[in-house]
Amino acid sequence: MRFLPLRSAFSFTAAVAALAIAVAAGPASAQDQPAPKDTIFARKILMGAIDMNMDEIETMLAPEGKLVLGDAQEHAETISTMLMAFPHLFPPPTNQWKPGADRDPATDTFANPDLWSNFAEFYRRAGEASKIAWDASRAKRPDEFRSLIGQLRQRCNACHALNLKPE
Repeated sequence: MRFLPLRSAFSFTAAVAALAIAVAAGPASAQDQPAPKDTIFARKILMGAIDMNMDEIETMLAPEGKLVLGDAQEHAETISTMLMAFPHLFPPPTNQWKPGADRDPATDTFANPDLWSNFAEFYRRAGEASKIAWDASRAKRPDEFRSLIGQLRQRCNACHALNLKPE
């Protein structure tokens, strides 16, 4: 029996998870559509997982941290895969933000309604961030990895500034 190396097993698991999320976000018929709050919850879970992986990387890159390049690359590859699936969790019915509404932090959206007006731009930005994370997962040197993660953090912050309603 042949087993996948640990790194490949993580990559395979991340790919399967991303595929499952993408499939769940686009059911075959309108009758099978998940409730918007379920989809919003799913994207919050995915964003939390992206954030957790980014925190692991940034802890390794902190002045007191210890960069283990192989481990950090696995986190970057996972982020890349998740970012490919992420925009698919923003179907139009989840555009439910209303100013001043009493929101449940788990199932109500904080996404700026402008995201859906310019969805192609949002999708493009997610793809670019995914590519940067992928490049980081393949970096040969720690300084190259560090630079790419800095670029990824800038992309994440810029997207949140545009698309996240603070209120």
